[in-house]
Amino acid sequence: MSLNQADELNLIGAWQQDRWNNGGSEGIVTASSFDGGLTWTTNANTKSSICTGGTAANGGNYERASDPWVDFSPDGTAYLMTLSVDSNPGGFGTSPNAMLVMRSTDGGATWSGPITLKRDENPNVLNDKNTLTADPNDSDFVYAVWDRLVSPPGETPTPEAFENAIAFRGPVWFSRTTNGGASWETARLIYQPGTLNQTIGNQIVVLPDNAQFDGELVDVFDLILNVANRPPGRGFSIAVIRSTDNGATWSKNAITVDRHNTFQGLVVDPDDPNVATRVVRTGDIIPQVTVDPNSGAIYVVFQDSRFGPRSSIAFTQSLDGGLTWSPTIKINQTPTNISLGNQQAFNPVASVLDDGTIGVRYSDFRANQAFPAIEPLATDEFLAHCHPTTPSACTNAANWGAEVRTTDASYNMRQAPFARGWFVGDYVGMDTDGEDWLPFWSQPFGTDPGNAFVRRVGLVP
Repeated sequence: MSLNQADELNLIGAWQQDRWNNGGSEGIVTASSFDGGLTWTTNANTKSSICTGGTAANGGNYERASDPWVDFSPDGTAYLMTLSVDSNPGGFGTSPNAMLVMRSTDGGATWSGPITLKRDENPNVLNDKNTLTADPNDSDFVYAVWDRLVSPPGETPTPEAFENAIAFRGPVWFSRTTNGGASWETARLIYQPGTLNQTIGNQIVVLPDNAQFDGELVDVFDLILNVANRPPGRGFSIAVIRSTDNGATWSKNAITVDRHNTFQGLVVDPDDPNVATRVVRTGDIIPQVTVDPNSGAIYVVFQDSRFGPRSSIAFTQSLDGGLTWSPTIKINQTPTNISLGNQQAFNPVASVLDDGTIGVRYSDFRANQAFPAIEPLATDEFLAHCHPTTPSACTNAANWGAEVRTTDASYNMRQAPFARGWFVGDYVGMDTDGEDWLPFWSQPFGTDPGNAFVRRVGLVP
């Protein structure tokens, strides 16, 4: 979800419509608001797939689409990026797939035909987990980044292997526009983790152009190393690379933020002993990042199991453009006097108000009771915040609080689509108009397994 800084009453949200259980959806649908989120108009003509108006003529003739990302440039132009893919003959991820970008100059009411940033027809290649960032300092620049998973020749992977993101290698790929979306540069590799290693969850933030920073780009991602002799060692870590020239060049070596304890952080239904049906599919390997547009402080949140339950919300910050990072702390306010299974927290996202207050939204099971698996798995959304009264204030867990529940009533996670786990998405959206946060998420509602929700959340004393 993104808010138009040129017209703060204009918002756009995007989601997968009619998710398939083996990957992707019928297409990406957007909704736009022109009254600050009070009313919304949906748009199914995004041209991200055949079902959403994609044709051979406009370049969107793909059977499925996934991984929507939307952002506004300062001049009010909106950009939508999708992973679009065919599912036949070999299934999701084993047929032609592409990174597409669409543009809107009317607040999301209409979308242009897609521009293809990268297309692969090799069944051993999947472009995956894309994000898009409009440069807040210059409307000419927009940046797209993703991982490109490549499996060994002759070993066509299963869709499960692709979506679980364990591939032969998975470098970072990048493209940008320097003319406000009129054209995009040829996609290129910007970070190579090496054979048997990969990245996932790449997301670029842009630092302010002020006395301390010069609009540098910082790409944050999960670095997965399967080779023991590579620093920081085998396993998962949060890492960054940087650019000082609007993405023309990038640092060769990644900076390690911290280890990412995720193997034991798989979220599960706390009441279901059945291994086949208990998984709750979340963003366990996808860090989320935001930046204070005034101070340039970078904040990263992610799921981590180091704090006790299988999954807690972890936080770290950088005050020097991503060069160094604070010790990781737990910040979710989930009660600790309940069962460990119901303490699981997941799918965080962060954004910053104009006064520097950091808001982090997440889900947890605190309202759930120890019922059998046939009963509802009560799930809720919450937002906690911290105001950095000093630059290091929010590195102290005691300074996080004033939690707000953003769901009016608990929803039943077991009613969500089951796509190798109960699945409401592995990332969510949140933006701010400077005074309020605007979290945007999907949840079951009524008899429908998936509905898009948004809520305006102000500061709580």
